[in-house]
Amino acid sequence: MREERMLLAVRKTLGLAMIVAGISIAAVQIAKCGAPLRLGQANPASVQASETPRIANAKLETRAVGVSLDATLHEIAAAAEKPEWVGYAVEEIAGERGVCCDNNWNDGNCGTCRLERENGGTTNTTHSDGNVKLEGDRQLVVLYRLEAKQVVKIRVASEDCTLDAGGLPFVWLTGAKAPESVALLATFLRNSNFEDRGDHGIGHGALTAIALHSDASADRALESFVSPEQHVGLRRQAAFWMGAARGKAGLVALQHMAKTDPSSDVRAHVAFALSVSREAGALEEMIRMAHDDSSSHVREQALFWLAQKAGKKAVGTITGAIDNDPDTEVKKKAVFALSQLPKDEGVPKLIEVAQTNRNPAVRKQAMFWLGQSNDPRALQFFEKVLTR
Repeated sequence: MREERMLLAVRKTLGLAMIVAGISIAAVQIAKCGAPLRLGQANPASVQASETPRIANAKLETRAVGVSLDATLHEIAAAAEKPEWVGYAVEEIAGERGVCCDNNWNDGNCGTCRLERENGGTTNTTHSDGNVKLEGDRQLVVLYRLEAKQVVKIRVASEDCTLDAGGLPFVWLTGAKAPESVALLATFLRNSNFEDRGDHGIGHGALTAIALHSDASADRALESFVSPEQHVGLRRQAAFWMGAARGKAGLVALQHMAKTDPSSDVRAHVAFALSVSREAGALEEMIRMAHDDSSSHVREQALFWLAQKAGKKAVGTITGAIDNDPDTEVKKKAVFALSQLPKDEGVPKLIEVAQTNRNPAVRKQAMFWLGQSNDPRALQFFEKVLTR
């Protein structure tokens, strides 16, 4: 299942207790990047400026944003016949989170982000030495790869990562404003083939960058991406980031989506996004979805992610679904959800279902998951049943 694979990724990258995303999306410490500075034709003094990250293997130019960030980027792109990078910094969302490229994972530390490495991406990373930057000092680096007079890739990184540009020209922009950055990034979502290219397209990079902006304009942009007229894929991904990164504002938007989005596929993904949220109301909304959503698929997914997130708090909702949901497939999914609970909660409940539930398909499902548990209590139960 795609959501289950995403849960594993989110647990690794965001330190979830849960999809997570999670959607809970978890206390992780900011990545610290300590690779030495190595410049191509850059002025080392300029790289030490407070707003400029470590930039290695680059032909570096520093330029101030002009009339607007959008106009400045388009001016640079209009002259970019060959590949080059443009970057700037904005304030990053609060929380102990760092963003590094996935081609430099090393014991949880971010080293050098090799921008020209094929299929290189970004990942949130933990840092093991206990050094955390003050929240107000943390900056997000937004990166655009230009080629043939257009933007062909968008990436993000923490300010304390070393960016290796692979020998290409690199224009560092100073004075970028967060609302202008969000507005610029949003144009790549509204005008891109997000659905066709999925996680590898410009739209995905733009959406990730928006979600990690501290500015409130990012919340408004994400809300515009989950309106019913938007593509399902965009709504799903925006929902994930609302749970993973946007705090209370994200929770409010997800609660609205859970009740109003016309797509059961999207609402099922909202349950996943709620499971990665750290906000207190996320659990209550997941419980409501498991009880009340009109779609059996959504109820199934809400039960699954409840089990991943809530442990004991989820038992009542899960057992209630086993007893009362009118759809046998939902009942079976609820039995599976019991198997995902800590064994001291899940195994006794599975034994109870296997002994007493009136639905033979549900009893059979409970027996199956007991057999998968390798728990001594399950073995004792099977011995008792078989020796009657």
